[in-house]
Amino acid sequence: MAKQQRKASAGKLRIIGGKWRSRFLQVADLPGLRPTTDRVRETLFNWLQNDVAGAQCLDLFAGSGALGFEAASRGAASVLMLEKQSPAVRILNANVQELNADTVQVLQQDAIGWLNSNPPTIFDIVFIDPPFASDYLAPACQLLEDKQCLSEHACIYLEMDRKDDLPELPQGWNVVREKKAGQVSYYLVRRNYDG
Repeated sequence: MAKQQRKASAGKLRIIGGKWRSRFLQVADLPGLRPTTDRVRETLFNWLQNDVAGAQCLDLFAGSGALGFEAASRGAASVLMLEKQSPAVRILNANVQELNADTVQVLQQDAIGWLNSNPPTIFDIVFIDPPFASDYLAPACQLLEDKQCLSEHACIYLEMDRKDDLPELPQGWNVVREKKAGQVSYYLVRRNYDG
């Protein structure tokens, strides 16, 4: 990407597929907020191409909303975004309004606290991309399983710092795809996957 283009789109997120393809959304300028890149999202949604339409999705550490908006654009039945930081929540809600995204709901919540409160919905796809400096990945995975938040063959996306090891996953969770890009390692996990 040319320097001019990069500068022009600073603070913006581009949806890469579906009904909102090529739409740009605002991104909160917050320390540590790093939207999942176009390249990684394209790979992920190629992996999920047969799973997204009609799915109930959860974006646990929504941040920019890159993953949740992409899923909604591609036909997810519902997307629940959880985000703790007020400035990010304001921008996520503004983007929901901008897109008239009636299948997307934003909650200002701590993801781990919310999972501990017995969530009422069963999800088909969950995006877990916590802040890299946190230790939230393993507990989030275990709580999703323990609180019975997942459909039988749910897909779980994990994104983490490339230098970190993948934590032990709950029983019945199988890594079916994995890749590295830049400073990121990312994985697609399927629950009760029989190959």
